[in-house]
Amino acid sequence: MHDQMTITDTPGTGLDWAALEAELDRSGVAVTPPILTPARCAELLALYDRDELFRSTVVMSRHAFGEGDYRYFADPLPGLVRDLREHLYPPLARIANRWAARLGEAAFPDDLAGLHERCAAAGQHRPTPLVLRYGPGGYNCLHQDVYGDVTFPLQVAFMLSAPDTDFTGGESVFVEQRPRQQSRPVVLRPGVGQGLIFPVRHRPVPGARGFRRVAMRHGVSEIRSGRRHVLGVVFHNAR
Repeated sequence: MHDQMTITDTPGTGLDWAALEAELDRSGVAVTPPILTPARCAELLALYDRDELFRSTVVMSRHAFGEGDYRYFADPLPGLVRDLREHLYPPLARIANRWAARLGEAAFPDDLAGLHERCAAAGQHRPTPLVLRYGPGGYNCLHQDVYGDVTFPLQVAFMLSAPDTDFTGGESVFVEQRPRQQSRPVVLRPGVGQGLIFPVRHRPVPGARGFRRVAMRHGVSEIRSGRRHVLGVVFHNAR
């Protein structure tokens, strides 16, 4: 029987976590069915201009990160963002702990509160969920979302804008940096409301002598027209 989940009091239906984990193991990235309705996406997108909801804003061009900007939510998180973070964490933690066992790394707590206790002990108190906005010519350089010594290995990005309607271009790009081999690219184009599950920093890949640690980075290709908005759900807090 598949490990199923329904997000209670938030949009979405049961997710086939066995299939999602198999896809993560196969390609390093998994795409969910639509979890957020277009109405929920519009609700989240409308939060972007409410300054009181955010703790900081980053203009990417100022730091050579790309072209566009993003804003980190402040505590307390908006209800929908909080619920997504709390409900998605336990099944992702089960995957993360199977990965940790393969790589000989420490296991993660079963619930988000436990992870945040570990973050607090390491001086990481600031929430990391964010909304990203790109206009024509916008893009995001390849990067990893590491905010301190405690790093939960999986994150989820939800597409809030409709491809080919709200924007063109803007594919999600992932690059797997394989030891002693050329890098492997993955390019995906999720629909509105779908989530992309992917590694924050690395993942286990089977090799001749057991599992090895393979680094992954992610970014966004150039937006040709319109505006692209994404909700990023990172589970560990920032220093």
